[in-house]
Amino acid sequence: MQEIFNYSNRLINGVSLGFTRYLFSEINWNARLIEIIGARGVGKTTLMLQKASLLNKEKPNQAVYISLDDQLMYSYSIVDIAEILEQYGVKYLFLDEVHKYPSKHKGYDWSAEIKNSYDRFPGLKIIFSGSSVLKIYKGHGDLSRRKSTYNLVGFSFREYLAFNEQGNFKKIGFEDLLYNHQDITSEITKKKKILPLFKAYLKTGYYPFYYEDPEFYFDKLNAILNVIIETDIPAISDISFETAFKIKKLLSAIASTVPYVPNLVKLRDELHISDQRTLLKYLDYLEKAEVIMSLSQKATGNKIMQKPDKILLGNPNLYYSFIGVNVKSGSIRETFFSSQVSVPHGLKLPPTKGDFLVDNQFLFEVGGKNKSIKQIRNEANAYIVLDDIENGIFNHIPLWLFGFLY
Repeated sequence: MQEIFNYSNRLINGVSLGFTRYLFSEINWNARLIEIIGARGVGKTTLMLQKASLLNKEKPNQAVYISLDDQLMYSYSIVDIAEILEQYGVKYLFLDEVHKYPSKHKGYDWSAEIKNSYDRFPGLKIIFSGSSVLKIYKGHGDLSRRKSTYNLVGFSFREYLAFNEQGNFKKIGFEDLLYNHQDITSEITKKKKILPLFKAYLKTGYYPFYYEDPEFYFDKLNAILNVIIETDIPAISDISFETAFKIKKLLSAIASTVPYVPNLVKLRDELHISDQRTLLKYLDYLEKAEVIMSLSQKATGNKIMQKPDKILLGNPNLYYSFIGVNVKSGSIRETFFSSQVSVPHGLKLPPTKGDFLVDNQFLFEVGGKNKSIKQIRNEANAYIVLDDIENGIFNHIPLWLFGFLY
């Protein structure tokens, strides 16, 4: 057991506490069972290690961190570790990469072991993390009534500025942004030349790992996409190598023409997929992995069974990864808006005019600085979102400001 403490302390003691993600303060750390999911590379491991570090500063060795894809886990089960750690007085057990846990018995996976640990050791708080594709996983252990789930996404533009020591700005409420944007942008732009920073964010600012090796950022991003399709999705869906290859081709087809208005019959023919239900399932895998975002006029019901009306990539950086420098500015603008607004708010396509409908109430048209209001003129609660401007006026709002919502 000493090897577990040594392994845990080495990682916990090595984490930096200088910057924490938006989700850190939103999690109820007193809950007995916490699930943190999110796309690869957004910082789930760092967030967990930071909390463990703070806990151990309060009381040494009350928190232990373990990555379940480590070779250590071939010798121990989750229940074994939970039992021993509770006997040692550990109060918090952080379990990372749960979807990669090597199950010890058929029909008894990580979710069943976490459920049993939760039931057997009430004095132990368990925090576990995994890929966002866990949203489609139905485990052997029913954790739904026990766990509190949080989803971590990539940097907002506001977080990007803070991480780069370009200003610690507060989150902005949605209606405050709509009604007071002139005062807010005036205060921010007095302190920073915001547009060059915004352009840098759109290209390389969504994932924290950019700063590990900037020169190879897109190489690493492409490698992460491969791991999502070849490892993460198969880990929870039991798909074949051939299916993973089809999902790759599907993603490539979407990326080459985004914003993508799907022609499902054409896609099925190109990818040799026999039925529409299977194709929609593949699209759902990519959306749960946060690689794409599908939008429809309908926001209710089972999305797996709905044909999306439009498909965007999950964040602006992915465009540069797939397409390079020749990206379409309109695609980038729409993707930035949707990736930022959809975190705290409901987002769908409007039935007739405009680009986006937020919370079934607010209509938005997104474009360049010379975009006309004529398309949404006379519509209630309608706003023009403009790129390449620092400050707006009336219902004309700078695009970059929507990066301050989380």
